[in-house]
Amino acid sequence: MEKPLPVGYRWRSSRSFIVFTVTVALFAETFLYGFLVPILSYMIEVRLGIDPSETQRYMTTLLSMHGFLGIVAAPIIAHFADKTPNRKIPLLLALGGCFVGTGLVASTLNVAALFVGRTMQAIAGCAAWVVGHAMLTDHIDADHLGKTLGLAMTFVTAGIISGPTVAGAMLELFGYWAAWSVPLVVLAVDIVARLIMLEPDRSSPVPAATQDETTGLLSDSSEGQPTQGDAASTSTSTTLTDASSPRHFYQIMLSDGRVLAGLANTLLMSSIFSGFEATLPLHLRDVFHWGSLPTGMMFFCLQIPSFFLSAAAGWMRDRQGLRNPTALGWFTLAPLLWLLGVPGDDKFPWASADTNGKPIFVTTMLGFGLFSMLVRGAGSLQVTWVVKEKQTKDPLIFGPHGGSSRAFSIVEMAFGTGSMIGPLIAGSLSETVGYYYSTTVFAITCLALSVVTYKLFDSKTAKPARPADSNA
Repeated sequence: MEKPLPVGYRWRSSRSFIVFTVTVALFAETFLYGFLVPILSYMIEVRLGIDPSETQRYMTTLLSMHGFLGIVAAPIIAHFADKTPNRKIPLLLALGGCFVGTGLVASTLNVAALFVGRTMQAIAGCAAWVVGHAMLTDHIDADHLGKTLGLAMTFVTAGIISGPTVAGAMLELFGYWAAWSVPLVVLAVDIVARLIMLEPDRSSPVPAATQDETTGLLSDSSEGQPTQGDAASTSTSTTLTDASSPRHFYQIMLSDGRVLAGLANTLLMSSIFSGFEATLPLHLRDVFHWGSLPTGMMFFCLQIPSFFLSAAAGWMRDRQGLRNPTALGWFTLAPLLWLLGVPGDDKFPWASADTNGKPIFVTTMLGFGLFSMLVRGAGSLQVTWVVKEKQTKDPLIFGPHGGSSRAFSIVEMAFGTGSMIGPLIAGSLSETVGYYYSTTVFAITCLALSVVTYKLFDSKTAKPARPADSNA
């Protein structure tokens, strides 16, 4: 007698609902990360009573540790996620860690609780990114992957936009605890979506039918004697063990120039945005005397173009490839980054706070947000295309459950590295030589990466090659 299917199995396990659940998870993670940025100085100076001269150091440490922990946790999470047939359990565990971590961060009982809470948030967020993106890769065809990841990036951008904006506005208008009520609602929606979702069992790419046919043909072999089927089974088992080993996966992936270029894209984009988060609040306070609300609105200007155009950018990538749009994006971001450092710098009196500095800064932030959509997510998409291409040629190359989680683990490690070094580089340069030189360094790096991207990225959508016909 067949076991009855759960209520609503059809829509709860549908591709659309899985995509929705993953995007909600990614939204929640980015919302919580961005939510902390405009109110972190308040938490450090007012709630913890730390001297304002120490604020930049604490902010840099708290924001950069998120990236460091992602680097450490990503490969471990991915290793076990690729061994788990159903990815719902890791997502639920990540949610539990996120809940506890958010509670500790919001309480700000002491410095230790703040750091422990950030640690839990970082690990849980890393799990959501790695497992969530792997689920999208598993359930979406390569031809539509750019569009789907673009849609996911829209939700991610919504989290990045709304996090700082809501935090700054709620803190200034309604107070500290009223502000923290919003993340609790976001987490509640995340809980409901993850509990409702039913992920279909991922079928193994192992060509089991071939092994069954071989066993049937040899069924007349002498009992107790080793058969060719037994040998084939042993050989297949050995192959799977070797293929699923972490060393095998990373050797294959990191020897591909396209993967390295994709990781470089992810690292630099993460460095720039995390650098903004670590330095903009204090820079805008010192130059324009802006508080949490106008600072939050600057992050809104940075992200709002991507919110509306990420899906369109993904659609374009599915049809035009990654090389030209991404290289153009990095080339265009370079002068915009340089211009962001001009307002308020003594070398440019025409862009001081009392003249044209404010409109120049706001306009440049909008322009940066507009052209950044050409590069955001390009690195992870390039890595995903490479994985799908290799698995189509050889389904067992990364083991029985594929290598999607491990692929996104190296993307997450690159993202984490950027999140770690971005605040360190931007913060240290801003303190020692000034904000102008900080943005200039990143602008030069963008120009260099535009050349690397043009040389190594796929010029057209990566169409995975079909496995060779055994009868040919």
